[in-house]
Amino acid sequence: MSKPYTRLDRENAAVLLVDHQAGLLSLVRDFEPDQFKNNVLALADLAAYFKLPTILTTSFENGPNGPLMPELKEKFPQAPFIPRPGQINAWDNEDFVKAVKATGRKQLIIAGIVTEVCVAFVALSALAEGFEVFVVTDASGTFNEVTRHTAWDRMAAAGAQPMTWFALACELHRDWRRDVEGLGTLFSNHIPDYRNLMTSYSMFKAANPLPKSVP
Repeated sequence: MSKPYTRLDRENAAVLLVDHQAGLLSLVRDFEPDQFKNNVLALADLAAYFKLPTILTTSFENGPNGPLMPELKEKFPQAPFIPRPGQINAWDNEDFVKAVKATGRKQLIIAGIVTEVCVAFVALSALAEGFEVFVVTDASGTFNEVTRHTAWDRMAAAGAQPMTWFALACELHRDWRRDVEGLGTLFSNHIPDYRNLMTSYSMFKAANPLPKSVP
């Protein structure tokens, strides 16, 4: 049964970055390593750009999973960081759930490693508690395409909405007139070919000023 279109709202959304850890990164095989890291950092950049509350968590850092990607800590030095001592499902950690609920946001944007465990378990748990869940598919990685699609199907069947980071940014932004250069720069930093569009836009803008920006 189809569900009505629910739009992301930048005033009601929070980002959960789950277990993007050095050891777990080596398990990601459904994306090329550079591509996957770029996608994760693009998600981080858009979270910062839209000023979305962001929560970082890791699982068993002292074991083989390893530490959090250093770029994420650098991007969000003031964000809640929950190093879970052992819980596989981050939702089983009381501090993590408290941090999520403290945001006051009901739309949760989730990405992590690995997709069928670290992402799916949190997504399913949050859905069960009445949150709207949006899974960033290209910033979540796993062993292969079979496990990836199994996880996507399971989460979607429960009500989660799969999205890419690019679609996420566009849905949050709503209208190009809010900030052409800001969003265009974000895209250009993570999609090299997008720089061509921004060059074309700069030339157009010089000859044709755009209407006044919108809120």
